[in-house]
Amino acid sequence: MTIAERLKKADELHQRGYNCAQSVVCSFADKTGVSADMLFAANEGYGAGAGTMDGVCGALMGAVMLGSLKSSTRNLEAPDSKPATMQLSRKLMKAFEDSAGALYCKDLKGVETGKVICSCPDCIRKACGLAADIVYGDKD
Repeated sequence: MTIAERLKKADELHQRGYNCAQSVVCSFADKTGVSADMLFAANEGYGAGAGTMDGVCGALMGAVMLGSLKSSTRNLEAPDSKPATMQLSRKLMKAFEDSAGALYCKDLKGVETGKVICSCPDCIRKACGLAADIVYGDKD
């Protein structure tokens, strides 16, 4: 699937009622080894800045989850992949903040200022693009 196709799928999912995090992760379900319904359920609480608008953008949280699923060795006896996963998460967060202008839902949506700096659809597109590029190395 091309990046353009993933962006279209994420947009369609959001229009169907998926939250921002669900829209991002479910558009990459084929790359995760996790079923779409499990990704949907695991990301349900991350919409609207973890359900409060005070938290990190849900679309970004979805991209970070994709990074974790890709980076983790899933070694339960000796968790050895945390540093690499944390580095990947920081890279995603920095790139998102540089692109969107903020990390927190309330800031992106202008809750305190009245000025929206990045809409939900734009946050979803940015998070999907970053996941494709940074997590999966897709450049098309």
